[in-house]
Amino acid sequence: MQRITKLFLCAAFAAPALHASAQEAKPQDTEVWEPQPVKVTPGTGTSAPSDAIVLFDGKNLDNWVSEKGGAAPWTIKDGAMTVAPGKGGIKTKASFGDFQLHIEWRSPSVVKGEGQGRGNSGIFLQEQYELQVLDNYNNKTYANGQAGSLYKQGIPLVNACRQPGEWQVYDVIYTAPRFKGDGTVESPARVTVIHNGVLVQNNYELLGKTLYIGKPFYEKHGELPLALQDHGDLVSFRNIWLRKL
Repeated sequence: MQRITKLFLCAAFAAPALHASAQEAKPQDTEVWEPQPVKVTPGTGTSAPSDAIVLFDGKNLDNWVSEKGGAAPWTIKDGAMTVAPGKGGIKTKASFGDFQLHIEWRSPSVVKGEGQGRGNSGIFLQEQYELQVLDNYNNKTYANGQAGSLYKQGIPLVNACRQPGEWQVYDVIYTAPRFKGDGTVESPARVTVIHNGVLVQNNYELLGKTLYIGKPFYEKHGELPLALQDHGDLVSFRNIWLRKL
């Protein structure tokens, strides 16, 4: 009982002191004025924000090269670029680390094939980690290989696919992996994906680079290009922009 009484008295004396301290504090004590965030003008319609790097505006492939070397071989029509089946994928001339990416894609309106053989392509973040592009509108395939998946790793939270022939949107927040001097992973890559306005990957922690066969693993790398896959289907892309983070 004596101990309880002492604790009660300590609390009773401490309360006024805390109350007095709170009264002495001012709102300004927790206000941070500098540095001010950089002013960025948001995009309107299909235009990019003022600080974005426009990778494709529908006019040319000047920012892209073939994965095999030389000029990018894909075709351009009506403001979109389309895979040239059999000629290989393309990648950006520039390399990137952490970024915000906006990219729009469209599977062919004429449906051919099923499963992985229908409107297949891919967006390779830093050439290593594939965000799957696939026509999954009424088209069943393995869950970690459907549209919105981080291929063979992250299953999307939902299937947000639109119908074949309709434009779809990925908005991606990507945090690149960090490596120690000996090549081991200090922190893994993380990806958030919004598909057609719907969250499908929520800060997903990648297990390593994308592999078709076998378990993913990391290999030390620095900044690398963004790459788009030729999987033999006439998938189109437009309005591609990126903000370095």
